[in-house]
Amino acid sequence: MKNIFKPSLFIIFLSLPIWSQELYDHSKVVDIPDMSFLPGVFTGLDILEERMFDLIKGKRLAILTNQTSLNREGKHLLDLLYEQKDLINVEIIFTPQFGILNNQIQSLESSPDKKDKRFNAIIKNLWGHHFKPNSRDFRNVDLVIIDVQDTGVRYQTIMTTVTKMMEAAADYGKPVIVLDRPNPINGNTLEGPVIRPQFQSLKGYHLVPIRHGMTVGELSIMINETGWIRGSERCELTVIPMANWNRKMWFDETGLVETPLWKDIENTDRLLSSVGLELLTGTNLSFGEGTNLPYKVIGAPWLVSKQLIAGLIKANLPGVIFKTIQFMPDSLSLLVSRPIYRNETCYGIELLIQDRDRFKPVKTAVNILSLISVMEPRRFKWIGNNYIDLLYGHNYLRIFLAQERNVAKLPATWSQDLIRFNNFRQKFLLY
Repeated sequence: MKNIFKPSLFIIFLSLPIWSQELYDHSKVVDIPDMSFLPGVFTGLDILEERMFDLIKGKRLAILTNQTSLNREGKHLLDLLYEQKDLINVEIIFTPQFGILNNQIQSLESSPDKKDKRFNAIIKNLWGHHFKPNSRDFRNVDLVIIDVQDTGVRYQTIMTTVTKMMEAAADYGKPVIVLDRPNPINGNTLEGPVIRPQFQSLKGYHLVPIRHGMTVGELSIMINETGWIRGSERCELTVIPMANWNRKMWFDETGLVETPLWKDIENTDRLLSSVGLELLTGTNLSFGEGTNLPYKVIGAPWLVSKQLIAGLIKANLPGVIFKTIQFMPDSLSLLVSRPIYRNETCYGIELLIQDRDRFKPVKTAVNILSLISVMEPRRFKWIGNNYIDLLYGHNYLRIFLAQERNVAKLPATWSQDLIRFNNFRQKFLLY
């Protein structure tokens, strides 16, 4: 079916002005036609493909990519560019934290010398030793392409790496094209506090809520227009938007191919629960890392499951139920060499999401932490020099629990944050 429409679509694209009439000061958005007569969502990559890659032909490219850079048929960006190798050259390939999470996509299996064999391009991970491309990386580059699926969760660091790419592009005068993709946990729902500047880190790089409800393209425009790149720089940014996506959609409603979105996150429901349970990495509780239920269970060798469930039933949290469970963390992945409580039996609870539109993952997580801190005040601990403050965005959560205040009042401390952020983000929303 796709081949029938492609030539006529290309003619429609050629008849449009390249840039949208709604211009930003430092960023451009490519104009696209109404494609609602076709089923499913078209990502920025699909739009670029329908345009026969006209915006990047003849360019030497630096690409930020991972396992999520797939078109509607599940074909990877690098495969598509290799088919255009006579007109496009990939000079260097960058990957975000955790690199490539799906070895089944053979396009992304690098050789021992960290090179892509087809393009003879270096593959460089932008985490750990290097967070940002340097001048040598961009020496033979004309254009930077960013095509990665953000998770919609602040402390999962895709947008940190996207920003570092934009920062390097601004430093070295390279234009950037961002290929937009859906927010996988919908673009309407916001939750959690906006991070305070004194608690910013690579895990919370921008002043957004924990669940921000924006796409990678929208956030890129916000970052560029607001001067959130280091030194208040701006890059020459172009966003290729999606077609047929709306803000109510969850990823599994888009018709797009689902791949692992983050370490230990293979589907939409697991990503949704991680919005809250990632906070447990700042505690001495297990969230199931090293098991086949990461971000679905909570436990410790010293936890009393039934007492915890009784407290959660009383809290009457929406969209989720709980059951008791025992589990034993182990090293199931090279990314998790020594999970907390490895080879120890943990007693705890499993989260069963019943209604993801009503489920509030951050509210649920802080209620669980509050109950456990009261149940086990000597055993429950914050770890990593109050790492929880960097995750949560400020120290309110830790202070609330230390003072044994009513945790039901905690969401009120971020409600004004969300109202202000929602108003602020409106000018950057593309859909």
